[in-house]
Amino acid sequence: MRALTKALVGVTSAVGIAAGGLATASTAHAAPTAAEQQTASAEVAPLAVNNLGLSRAEARNVQRFLAKHWEYNGAIDGYLGTNSWKAFQRLLAEHHGYKDAIDGIVDPNTIKAVQRLMQKNGYYTGPVNGVANSGTKAALKLWSTKL
Repeated sequence: MRALTKALVGVTSAVGIAAGGLATASTAHAAPTAAEQQTASAEVAPLAVNNLGLSRAEARNVQRFLAKHWEYNGAIDGYLGTNSWKAFQRLLAEHHGYKDAIDGIVDPNTIKAVQRLMQKNGYYTGPVNGVANSGTKAALKLWSTKL
């Protein structure tokens, strides 16, 4: 009886392993092409949002200002995403020494230009160092309420 039990357990295990392998094999498919991967990424990737400490109401003020003066045509939703920052970078390039791509990426050069804008308007007295520190955020917050 013991030999029969071992044989049945062995056969059952082998069948289970084989079935699992077949199940895995049936779900396998060819790897997506680069174009398919890019399309899938674009469909699920949210726009980067960086409000730099602004509330949604303050960010909406900035978006309204950008829509009126800097060709922002996105939603006035209080989320400073890529398109908001592209418009902001156009302002910064025109008046505040921003020389990088108009790409909507909030990098240290974008922050330096924001700091220069805040200094020029009397809201920021700290260093122009590209770090979005508490002083930079406080200045941007105050500026946004004056727009």
